[in-house]
Amino acid sequence: MHAWTYAYRDRKVRKREFRALWQIRINAAVRQEGISYSAFINALKKHNIVLDRKMLAHLAGKTPDVFKQIVQKVTAKS
Repeated sequence: MHAWTYAYRDRKVRKREFRALWQIRINAAVRQEGISYSAFINALKKHNIVLDRKMLAHLAGKTPDVFKQIVQKVTAKS
């Protein structure tokens, strides 16, 4: 019974931890471009660019040139 309780709880915690990890990765990549994380997310929403944090973190880590283009597109319109 205890194991089921911990398993249920930790499935929720795992999602929380991954979202925090994605935010850290995006923040690190965006800071290199000279913008803060919150300003970047706000600009994405203003320009109706719908990419979730998981995909943004993946782009920042695996294909930084594509991520850089997204950042430039968002900051150029601001």
